[in-house]
Amino acid sequence: MARFQSSFRIFQSHRTAHETGLSFGLAVSICSRKMKHSGSCSREHECFDVKLLSMESLGESIRYFDNLSLFVQVQYSRIRPFTSFQKPKIAFLFIARNRLPVDLIWDAFFQGAKEPAFSIYIHSRPGFVFNKVTTRCPLFYGCQLNDSIQVDWGESSMIEAERILLRNALKDSLNERFVFLSDSCIPLYNFSYTYDYIMSSSNSFVDSFADTKEGRYNPKMDPLIPVVSWRKGSQWAVLTRKHAKVVAEDDTVISVFHQHCKRRSLPEFWRDHSLPTDASKEHNCIPDEHYVQTLLALKGLEAELTRRPLTHTVWDMSSKDHERRGWHPVTYKHSDATPQLIHDIKSIDNIHYETEYRKEWCTNKGMSAPCFLFARKFTRNAAIHLLTHMKYAGEHDDDAESEMRSL
Repeated sequence: MARFQSSFRIFQSHRTAHETGLSFGLAVSICSRKMKHSGSCSREHECFDVKLLSMESLGESIRYFDNLSLFVQVQYSRIRPFTSFQKPKIAFLFIARNRLPVDLIWDAFFQGAKEPAFSIYIHSRPGFVFNKVTTRCPLFYGCQLNDSIQVDWGESSMIEAERILLRNALKDSLNERFVFLSDSCIPLYNFSYTYDYIMSSSNSFVDSFADTKEGRYNPKMDPLIPVVSWRKGSQWAVLTRKHAKVVAEDDTVISVFHQHCKRRSLPEFWRDHSLPTDASKEHNCIPDEHYVQTLLALKGLEAELTRRPLTHTVWDMSSKDHERRGWHPVTYKHSDATPQLIHDIKSIDNIHYETEYRKEWCTNKGMSAPCFLFARKFTRNAAIHLLTHMKYAGEHDDDAESEMRSL
């Protein structure tokens, strides 16, 4: 059954109690939309007004609109201007090819939210629609962006997709944090713990470190991007609203990336492009591994970053092709998705950065904390296995807290 979100405004009636025979009156503007609650994607509201309701007629209206949830706050001593506190939200920004294979886990995660303090935005291929046919998570219905683009691995289209997501999410003034997630990411903790962890820090969480490997930085980027500001890291960042605006509004650094940050030509694509004279001399720049990190460094904002990711990834080093080792993450299948795997990931409390000779100890609110709130890459079967064969922490508030105390 379609679920509805409703809201209304309360105004003091100019009629006296004598005129109406009531102590007060209400003017109600009811807005509905087909969403479980306001935590989901933003859509146009369908509004209509009910003029000057008495308490009796208000009750009749509530019964008439029995699919709507009415939240009334009235000070009985006197009607005062209506004010309500709306909790800041986390915008969950999914980058997907088509479907979200692990939607069942996300459904459990969002359903466990005690308050609708989240928004959902999905960048998928143009024309793909999330509905009851394409996802089993009702909260994803209609959350796809209408201005999505075709995204190719290792191309600048990936960072353009990130910027499109941010521009859409920034339209909602309540969105205060912006979490980038892949279509194979899963949450490791419940919504309450995840929200508190992210919102308790004033910093963005951005995996960012100096990149000393040859071949990534293109000298043609200088002077707009000097090598001293060149950074590398995971694209799965968590940004504050301030930093999200910096990324979304940038029109200088992005143009340099379009021109000079390109991945090396792959042999399987040489039939479609001119054969490079010496492929080994090509700069192998993967835009999404450098753009956000380098941009924030150039803007002098690194002091406002916690320079580590919140998404756990293991890179596959098993390729027989030495050149391609570590290009792609390990994918966890049904047999891999065990309680022990999840426990091991949640137990990680530090990250070592070889190029900077530093170890990042993970803290939250000044105390030792797990490093990761999310993990990838998980298949659909792996997600189902986690839901049916283990106690999923996303459904129980106490689990995350008890695990924290045991670290």
